[in-house]
Amino acid sequence: ALARVAAVWLALVFALIVLPSALGVSLGISEAYMWVLVKTLEWATIRLEKGVKKPQPQMLKTPAANGIIERDETPMEKEIARLHRVDFEFSDIFYFCRKGFEAIVEDEVTQRFSSEELVSWNLLTRTNVNFHYISLRLTVVWVIGVIVRYCFLLPLRFTLAAIGITSMIVGTTMVGQLPNSSVKNYLSEVVHLTCSRILVRALSGTIHYHNKENKPQKGGICVANHTSPIDAIILTNDGCYAMVGQVHGGLMGVIQRATVKACPHVWFERSEIKDRHLVTKRLREHVADKSKLPILIFPEGTCINNTSVMMFKKGSFEIGGTIYPVAIKYDPQFGDAFWNSSKYNIVSYLLRIMTSWAIVCNVWYMPPMVRKEGEDAVQFANRVRSAIAHQGGLTELPWDGGLKRAKVKDTFKEEQQKNYSKMLVRNGSIG
Repeated sequence: ALARVAAVWLALVFALIVLPSALGVSLGISEAYMWVLVKTLEWATIRLEKGVKKPQPQMLKTPAANGIIERDETPMEKEIARLHRVDFEFSDIFYFCRKGFEAIVEDEVTQRFSSEELVSWNLLTRTNVNFHYISLRLTVVWVIGVIVRYCFLLPLRFTLAAIGITSMIVGTTMVGQLPNSSVKNYLSEVVHLTCSRILVRALSGTIHYHNKENKPQKGGICVANHTSPIDAIILTNDGCYAMVGQVHGGLMGVIQRATVKACPHVWFERSEIKDRHLVTKRLREHVADKSKLPILIFPEGTCINNTSVMMFKKGSFEIGGTIYPVAIKYDPQFGDAFWNSSKYNIVSYLLRIMTSWAIVCNVWYMPPMVRKEGEDAVQFANRVRSAIAHQGGLTELPWDGGLKRAKVKDTFKEEQQKNYSKMLVRNGSIG
């Protein structure tokens, strides 16, 4: 009996989801699910507003991500210029004291490595302190949602993920046995696109692609902001790319070894990836071949929480060639796509993703950009980062994403101290 149930389950999954995904068509099931979900969340928001004893419209309209303290954004130069004193006084350090307290309470870097605050409850957690009262009817709906997510959606998504990953490994291994030719390249792209579509369905993904006329072309470099490991799946669902990354073990290693046989991905050993010149050389060789797929690179080097774009590493912009910027923005109302790798391992993260309502995001393909004459790699990287941040409605921050795990370098502290001393001398407080 159990085998019969499993057979019926797999037959339905293949007929209603896998086959339509492989063909790039939709039976309308995902659209109907999203319609019901949106209506349910709208109803939940209305119930929350009614449940608040003293309604405060700004409670539901102002995200907590705007900050819990009111900052004075006056530059240091203007602050010091207000002193108008000849002699240095102890009170002159109060500017730094205030900035220090602000950084301790809420700095603009570490908050980018924690989940984005929601405007309203999405029936997934009850952690938002803005909502102190939840009605009985809303609680019943939440319980039903837990049952649906864990007893129906999770098994379905796990089945789809297993089918997608298995198909990827088997398909790329078989294609990899063929001699290099245009037929092999075509079949490789078909396998990657088909499996990516199945994996997107495993996430209940709803992706809106904008400006497809700007899609990355062969021989180019696609750079995008980085929120989650699924960013790559989101992009390969609409086109094929050559991936760049470090060689892994386990299941990820099996997938890497299989896919590289069919597609010119660029995988580095741990010892190689530390050699910046070797990495640049191999990437430059890839870009020089205009018949190869565009390289997909996430220059931030770590996942940021869907609110900001942090410093782009300059290595991707030293290679040369055309840069195709892509902005990715997830809708946190349906699920948190951000991977806080310092808090959750990959298994815990995938479990959170597969038990969320859905993954909804917008992808903007932007006009290609090239390095201008006299522009160095850092300036070029900053220009591309600004364009992505503007298009995606993200905050642009100059900080290195490596601060997620590392401390601020002493050189940064010394630079601030030097600036402070120069301004004191210029203002006449010392001299």
